[in-house]
Amino acid sequence: MAGSTTAERGERERESSGPPPVRRFGRRRLHRIIALAVVLVFVGSGAFWLLYGSDLVRVERVSVSGTAVLTAAQVRGAADVPLGEQLISVDTETIEARLAKALPRIDTVDVARSWPHEITLKVTERSPVLVVREEGEFIEVDDEGVRFATVSKAPRGVPELKWETPGSGSAAASLRRLGGDRLVRAAVRVAGALPGAVAEATRSVKVRSYDDISLELADGRTVDWGSAEKGAEKGRTLAALMKAEPGARHFDVSVPTAPASSGS
Repeated sequence: MAGSTTAERGERERESSGPPPVRRFGRRRLHRIIALAVVLVFVGSGAFWLLYGSDLVRVERVSVSGTAVLTAAQVRGAADVPLGEQLISVDTETIEARLAKALPRIDTVDVARSWPHEITLKVTERSPVLVVREEGEFIEVDDEGVRFATVSKAPRGVPELKWETPGSGSAAASLRRLGGDRLVRAAVRVAGALPGAVAEATRSVKVRSYDDISLELADGRTVDWGSAEKGAEKGRTLAALMKAEPGARHFDVSVPTAPASSGS
């Protein structure tokens, strides 16, 4: 061995030192990846069992908020949330659709999961801006013209929609052409454009045609409004006219740039 050359000794050292470092590091990395994959499988299986098989996240309660006329019991009953079902399995969209069909008074409802045991129902109810009298009862109409509820007594401060269409002539033709629903929406637009004090004092909105809508106030005063167009401008004009002519009994804002008042 004493006679070995320097090159031979270097070769023997490399052979005795084992595999190259790069190969050793590659195997270690592979082992770590395999171990991590095993851990992830166990974690995923545990999460799946927790969400779909465990009693720890089942529906135990249904909470309701946002109701005014409806009761929480009515909403819960119509929602028919399956108590005892896995929270993750509850179909929130189906519950929303069920509530919209069963309770037309509901405008919107947000159905959400509240972990680990609760479904929350956040309700927004429709508010009437007009009522329509039919056979001694009152149908409530919201600001979109939707007829959503029938009540025995008109809500306080909500004007009644009255039809005063003649049996013939251009007004009747207008009604047939435009349809009652569109006239209801026009009346709703008028009611929504009224100044606050006037809205509170309005007893009825009378519709003769699309272009001939008028108001009757609680104290007997009347207002010719015309069509539902330019409602904001007409509202401002009416407020100013009533302030300038407090003794007048009739106001005409059908042409808001040329308003008129009469009577005393």
